[in-house]
Amino acid sequence: MPRRFDPERRQRIIDAAIRVVGRDGIAGLSHRTAATEADVPLGSTTYHFATLEELLVAALRQANEGFGRVLAERLPEDARGDLATELARALGQWLGGDRTGVELEYELYLAALRRPALRPVAAEWTEQAAALLARRTDPVTARALLALMDGICLQVLLTGGSYDEEHARALLARLIP
Repeated sequence: MPRRFDPERRQRIIDAAIRVVGRDGIAGLSHRTAATEADVPLGSTTYHFATLEELLVAALRQANEGFGRVLAERLPEDARGDLATELARALGQWLGGDRTGVELEYELYLAALRRPALRPVAAEWTEQAAALLARRTDPVTARALLALMDGICLQVLLTGGSYDEEHARALLARLIP
């Protein structure tokens, strides 16, 4: 049987891996579950991603794009508004959207604690987000704001509570000189 040209297959496998992790957690992801979810032969997943770590790296890289996009939209280079308000709104937009996507991003991000192959991707995301924030404040404050925003997001996700934008704005404002 001739090989079918399928330029989107790699992307479909990444998307499938993200759906599997979103539904079943990282423990539920295997080449086989990704292949089944993507409706591709098992050999396709191992062709595009020799190891499960490679597939997780690709999934984390794609998942990280979500909040990065929200930050980039909220913090354009020429913006001059109140930074604490902008960041609180960005968090509200992020947490107010698809919670599964937010949970997935954090699950993949925190997986780097146990999976060293994911650490460079998590570090890349941190550097990119800090660079976006540093356009509006100094680098040290940018990192402190990023850490606080991560903490706020994790608290909302872990407690199942609702996001309080005004409370987040007040917390963020305390860090901004």
